[in-house]
Amino acid sequence: MAAELLPRLLGRGVIAGGLAGLISGGFAFFVTEPVMDRAVELEGIRSAAEEAAAGAAAHEHAEEVFTRTEQHFGLILASVGAGVALGILFAAVYWAVFSRTASERPWQRALTLAGAAFTGFWLLPFVRYPANPPGVGDEGSLTQRTVTWAAAIVIGLAAVFVAWRVNAALADKAPHIRQLATGAVPVVGLGVLFLLPANPDELPVPPDLLWDFRILAAASAVILWTSLGVLFGLLGLRAAAPTPAPAPATAPAAA
Repeated sequence: MAAELLPRLLGRGVIAGGLAGLISGGFAFFVTEPVMDRAVELEGIRSAAEEAAAGAAAHEHAEEVFTRTEQHFGLILASVGAGVALGILFAAVYWAVFSRTASERPWQRALTLAGAAFTGFWLLPFVRYPANPPGVGDEGSLTQRTVTWAAAIVIGLAAVFVAWRVNAALADKAPHIRQLATGAVPVVGLGVLFLLPANPDELPVPPDLLWDFRILAAASAVILWTSLGVLFGLLGLRAAAPTPAPAPATAPAAA
């Protein structure tokens, strides 16, 4: 029964994830991209000033492979693709956790899992390493930034998993004790995250632009994970709804 359920859940994840990616990508296209355009323009001005100061012969100007318009529409496609991938992972985790009782409380479970995934996969790493606009960051530190970001995701997900296990282990305890212990685990995980190396790069971006971008990046993530949880839950409710019995056939009237 559990094996038969997995393909249905994966299909549900593809639909919910794709739509969630489209919604999040649409928000980024209309709201976040203007801020990114400002950041790209400032980066171009800064690079041009550095080239002028160092001499034209010391730098080679790299031509833009894709125009900003092409990048804007590519953002929508990338958001949908990322949403589909997250939806598949979401469905697989949902199946692993709730396969024995998947038809019970699909709405509450989908929202709970989406909240947990958002916290571990995005929120905790974001608190340690807030998003920066495009063009910010030295190429020489790319490997370090990638490794530390991946480590932050692992730690964030581990904190959420431990919190889940603590909550289950304290099921017979008083609610306030269980809730305090469960909530303390992500806080400890956040403390562990701050043991990771700090971002080594300078941020040559005006503070107002930097925080506008970070707030909008956070809003995009909230929209993505909320949409994924809501849509997955709604599809679960639809699948769990009882099928109405066919109406009995009426006998033909006697002549």
